[in-house]
Parts: sequence; C-alpha cells; structure tokens
Amino acid sequence: MTTYDLAIVGGGIGGSALAAVMARQGRSVLLLEQSETYVDRVRGEWIAPWGVVETRRVGLYDLLRKVGGHHLSRHITYDESKDPAVAASQALPLGIFAPDVPGPLCLGHPLHCQTLFDAAREAGADARRGVTVTALTLGPSPALAFEQDGETVAVSARLIVGADGRTSQVREAAGIALHQDKPHHWFAGLLVDGVEGWADDLQAIGTEDDFGFLAFPQGSGRVRVYGGYALGEAKRFKGPDAARRFLDAFAMRSSPENRHLVAGRPAGPLYSYVNADSWTDEPYAPGVVLVGDAAGWNDPIIGLGLSITYRDVRLVSDLLKASDDWTPAALAPYGEERRERMRRLRAAATLQAGLDMEFGEAARERRRRHFERAAADPILGMHAVAVMAGPEVPPAEIFTQAHRDRALGPEA
Repeated sequence: MTTYDLAIVGGGIGGSALAAVMARQGRSVLLLEQSETYVDRVRGEWIAPWGVVETRRVGLYDLLRKVGGHHLSRHITYDESKDPAVAASQALPLGIFAPDVPGPLCLGHPLHCQTLFDAAREAGADARRGVTVTALTLGPSPALAFEQDGETVAVSARLIVGADGRTSQVREAAGIALHQDKPHHWFAGLLVDGVEGWADDLQAIGTEDDFGFLAFPQGSGRVRVYGGYALGEAKRFKGPDAARRFLDAFAMRSSPENRHLVAGRPAGPLYSYVNADSWTDEPYAPGVVLVGDAAGWNDPIIGLGLSITYRDVRLVSDLLKASDDWTPAALAPYGEERRERMRRLRAAATLQAGLDMEFGEAARERRRRHFERAAADPILGMHAVAVMAGPEVPPAEIFTQAHRDRALGPEA
C-alpha cells in the first residue's frame, strides 16, 4: 500500500491549490478528482481583495494572472431609490482595500480549476482524474480506497483532506456536523457573452421591483451575472426559455447600463439555488481536515467562496509546513480562526441580503433610509469593508444584531 503525506479528496480550487502548495514543499501528495472535465458550476469566479492577498501568500497569484485573471477596479450600487446618474457618480474605487491589489480578481471557474490541477501535477503531486473514492478510514491511521479505470487502489496517508465540496463525503465519514441557517431568497447565475458595452473594470449591484442583480465582467465582452428573487418564486426561471427570461429581468430603469447585459447571449447553464450559510464548529478530526465548501460556506450574496477557500489553504498549509504534528490539536488554530471568520461573514451576508434581496415598498424605503444615513455615518456600511478587506478588519460590534438593527432598522 502506497503511503502519502496528504491524500486530498476533491481536485477543485481548494484541493488543487493545497496540493500545489504542499507538493512544492516536497511533501508527497495524492490529489483525487471525480470529474473528467471541469464544467461551469455558476460559482467561484470572483476573489475579493483580501482573497487576492491570500493567493499571493500561497504563491499562486502570478499563475492566475498569467492564464487570464482579470482585475476589477470600480463598483457601483444602483437602486430604485437612487438617481442612476448619482449612483454612477458615487462609484467606489476597489484598489483601496488591500495594499498593491487593484481590486477583485475574476477568472472563469473551469479554467481556474484546471490551472491549479495542472500546477499541482507539475509540482509533483500524484494528481488523478475520473476517480471514485469507495472507502475512507480516518483516525490514527488514515487510509482510503478509490476506483480508477476499473481498478481499485488502496493507499494510506498521514492526513486526509476533504476538499470535496458541499456534499462532502469526507466530512460525512468523519462525523463532522454541518450547521445551516434558513434560506432567505433564491439566487441564480449565468455566464453572458457579447456584452460589448459594459466596462471591463466595472462590477455593479442593484435592486428594482422584485429582482436584485450583480454583474462581474471577466473581460472581452464576457460577464458573469447573478440575480436574486423571493423565496416563494421557485419556478420563476424554469423552462426552455429560462435563460432569456432571466436576462430580460436585468432591464432596469435604475441601472441603464444593464441594457448591455440584456443584449448579451447566454454562454453557459442557468443555475438557481437558495442562499444559505453553512458552517462546521471544528473542520477537522483525527486523521482529517476540511477546506473550502466541505468545511462550510457563506451566503453567495457577498461572493466570498474563493476568498474563504484561499485563506483555508493558506492557514492549513502554514500549519502543516511548520510542524510534523498534524493532530487535531495542531490544527486547532485553523478551526478557531475559521469559526470566527465565518460567524462574522454570516452577519455581513445577512445584512447585505436584508438590503439587496428584499422587495416591495417597505424594503425600498429601508434601502433609501440606509443609503441616506450611511452617507452621513459610514460605520453603517462597514459590513462592506468586511467583504472587501477581510472580516477581521472592521470592529467586532459590526457583526452584532445591534449593528444590524442600526443599519437596517429593528423591523428588518
């Protein structure tokens, strides 16, 4: 039976990034990915400035830029309670949140995954595709079995890493509980080509009538768009013409630039899913550690999945490189930081959803009051600093119910 230092289940962004980092350090790494080809999963294409810092700290930023990583430099918040010209005049520069980071970094998810998987292999990892993990043994003597090309292979490892996403097989085998809050709204995403009039450096959000939108350009006329709508409208964007109806929903008086999005053409699948936060109290157990979505995820309303994952990779790899003690006690600092990080991001996402993804006259008036008061008292908008600069940057009181009540009103 072959023995590795690390056996990583899941060759997406988190698993492949960790494999590349640890293989570059001379560790023996087995990387197992079930899919034969990476496909558009309508998530994981925007890295916040604090996440960009993490890509640098693990030595992967230059690689991401080389294959087409695209920085955004401006943000506009449109809203039905705002004059669109005023909203545009208040564009936020995105290079202010992290030193020497011009703004968020965008890169298509399939290319991102493939780039990191290839980097892991080039660094010396035993990286395999088309693999099905059939058995997991955790505890003091971790081991697993997998099938590939009709052959069953058994291996052992000092540590098994669960990087296998939201329905993590490794998490289940380890008996690590996953907590989840109540869904608040539906969220759908689509890749759009032919968006020639939208500025390549501009991201935007906005809410009008019964729909909230987000737009993140990837360059060359390609934009990833998301839309949020009420939880009771599960069938709103179903059926053969769903993508076209989804794009038509972006036609907003409050955001005239959206006409360029409406004129684009779908370039990938339209997926809808309920928003939610999920988390684990301790993303590790004897013989195993979880990273990325396997360890819990943040509401996509604030788009921090990749930033969370890259920090996971950095913290776990730093601990593994620093010592030969890979026990749960040694991994505890990772668990402590992640627990508080995710708690703060849940608070930020809940506040943002209360602003952007609630609809009707009362919600519109709540946003109008919030924008007006936040202009006079910037502390009311400090949750956005957590999104862009990192959840550890704002003071602790920003992540309390009392602050949410101040920002939105106690009735929200």
